[in-house]
Amino acid sequence: MSIKIVFSITLFAYAMIVSQAFMYLLSLKQVQLNLGSASYTEIRQLTDMSMRASFKYVIYAALLANLLLVFFTAKQPGSFAFITALIGLLALVAEILLTLKGNLPVNDVINSWTPGQVPANWESIRDKWFNIFQYRQIASISGFASLLIGAIFGTK
Repeated sequence: MSIKIVFSITLFAYAMIVSQAFMYLLSLKQVQLNLGSASYTEIRQLTDMSMRASFKYVIYAALLANLLLVFFTAKQPGSFAFITALIGLLALVAEILLTLKGNLPVNDVINSWTPGQVPANWESIRDKWFNIFQYRQIASISGFASLLIGAIFGTK
């Protein structure tokens, strides 16, 4: 399989992940910060339910494609393509760990609320979610940028 094809597949899967980060940068964070407790709870719960049902498949695809890319580029371990593929993989692993150990536990807390009954400290819990998510944004944008640079400049 051509490295360019594997790079393309990896970039496509990664683009779906990084699109979430960009949408939060562009508007979704500000929208959610302006919601009241009931509306925030409802949108967060609906978003989490939808993401848990489908986003894992995007993560699996990106992880598999990125692993294949690292494997195929490892034949030249000092190459630009290998280095950028490895950076992309490490960033993806960071994204996954931050999701599993950070955002999903916070989502579990938010999912225990009802829109009419949220704790008094709901804003601090929301802010904790956003704080963790900003690190996920850094990881996913960095990984995607690395892969994009590698695809453009690291392949012949």
